[in-house]
Amino acid sequence: MAVRRILTIDNAADLAVLKQVSRPVEGPVTDELRALMDDMLETMYAAPGIGLAAVQVGDLRRIIVMDLGDRETTPELQDAEGAEAEAARRNPRCFVNPEILWASEELFQYEEGCLSVPDVYDAVERPARVRIRYQDYAGEAIEEEAEGLYAVCIQHEMDHLEGVLFIDHLSRLKRERAVARVRKAARLAA
Repeated sequence: MAVRRILTIDNAADLAVLKQVSRPVEGPVTDELRALMDDMLETMYAAPGIGLAAVQVGDLRRIIVMDLGDRETTPELQDAEGAEAEAARRNPRCFVNPEILWASEELFQYEEGCLSVPDVYDAVERPARVRIRYQDYAGEAIEEEAEGLYAVCIQHEMDHLEGVLFIDHLSRLKRERAVARVRKAARLAA
């Protein structure tokens, strides 16, 4: 496993890749795809983040990884600290060729952020519930309903597969401010 570089919007070449539509994975889930998903998870944890699409590491295949933690089944670990507690909270999930089959009319607003748009957060409104279909890490076909943070995160990451960033859901003024903030931070860090 390896930590890969996350593409960010302050770099024109990165942005050109991030705006592309990802292509479906053809055939079964292979060891090569699982190695990519392992790298993506390691990259996401190192960032740190809760979701990552393959396009964010420069791979234009329809693959997403997420980890929203396991706080519901182990609430005693929610405030625990240290590497062991962090590892116990992990609940990595992988999605190959995810698709939304249905979305609720009811909307949910959540303050989103993105590893490709560092240190920018803003409220985005999305369907509160979605029904999704995908293949998991083992290649099994899964169909399930997502709600709450899970629904927000899967829709955010699936937007990446279509070349859409969360800031594309904001007003033009907010989007321009976000881009300017990320570019300024990158210049100051260089």
